Amino acid sequence: MIYVGVTGWGDHDLYPKGIAPSDKLKEYGAHFPTVEVDSFFYAVQPARNVERWVKDVPADFRFVVKAYQGMTGHERGDIPFSSREEMFNAYIDSIEPFAESGKLAMVLFQFPPWFNCTKENVDYLRMCRQRMERFPAAAEFRNQTWFSPRFHEKTLQFLKEEGWIHVVCDEPQVGEASVPIVLTATDKDQALIRMHGRNTPAWMKPGEKNWRKTRYLYRYSRKELEQWKEHILTLQTETKDVFVLFNNNSGGDAACNAKELIDLLGIQYKGLAARQLDLF
Repeated sequence: MIYVGVTGWGDHDLYPKGIAPSDKLKEYGAHFPTVEVDSFFYAVQPARNVERWVKDVPADFRFVVKAYQGMTGHERGDIPFSSREEMFNAYIDSIEPFAESGKLAMVLFQFPPWFNCTKENVDYLRMCRQRMERFPAAAEFRNQTWFSPRFHEKTLQFLKEEGWIHVVCDEPQVGEASVPIVLTATDKDQALIRMHGRNTPAWMKPGEKNWRKTRYLYRYSRKELEQWKEHILTLQTETKDVFVLFNNNSGGDAACNAKELIDLLGIQYKGLAARQLDLF
C-alpha cells in the first residue's frame, strides 16, 4: 500500500467555503488516506481530541503523529513537565486512542539540525526507542553527519537494529543542516517519505522576516514527481507500506502535488476516487 497525504489538515485548499474547523478532518479524509498530526509537536494533545479525530476518518485511514518538541530536543519555550519520564508518559497516554483504534501508522521523531551524529545522540535515540517500544517510530535527521561517508552505513544499520523507521527526505541541499535523499527502508513493514520542497534560498535563513512562511514555498514539477514515482516504487520492494507526506505548503502547493502524485501512481483509494483530481 502507498499512502499519500499532507502535513496537517487545517490549512489546505480542500474545503467548502464556510466549513467549521471541527469538520475539516472529516472532509480531509475524503481526499487522502493519511495525514501528519503536527499539533503534537507544539503541545501534547488531550486524549479527548485524539478520540474525536479517530472517529472522524475512515477505518483504513492512518495517522503519522509528530513527537513532542521536548522529546526531540527542539524545546521552543518552556517545557511543562518536571522530568523526561513525565513528558514521555504524558505523550504516550495521549496517543493511546490512535493505537487502540488501529489508525496509528507511526510516531515521527524529527530531530533538529544541531542533532548530529555523536555517541551521546546515538544513546538518546536508543533511549527514545525503548520508551516508545509499543509503537512504530520513525527518525528524521536534519544534520548531514548521519549520512557522511564515515557513518552512512552505520546509521542505517543502527536504525534497523533498534527498530527505527528511516525517514527519507526531499529537501534543499544546503550543507550540514540538511540530509540527502537516502532511498533505504530500515523497517520491513513501513517507510516514510517527507517532501519539504526545494526552496534553497529560504531553507536556512532563520530569524529573517516571514522565514517560516517561505521556507516551504515550492511546487514540485511533473518531472520531479515522475522521478519520485520511481523512487517510491523502489522503496516498495523493500517494505510493505510506503507513506508519502507533502510539507511544501507555504504557498498551498502540498495538496495539489499530493493529488498529482496519486494520479501518477495510478492509485484509486477506496471511497476516494471521485475526489482525486478535483483540485486541478
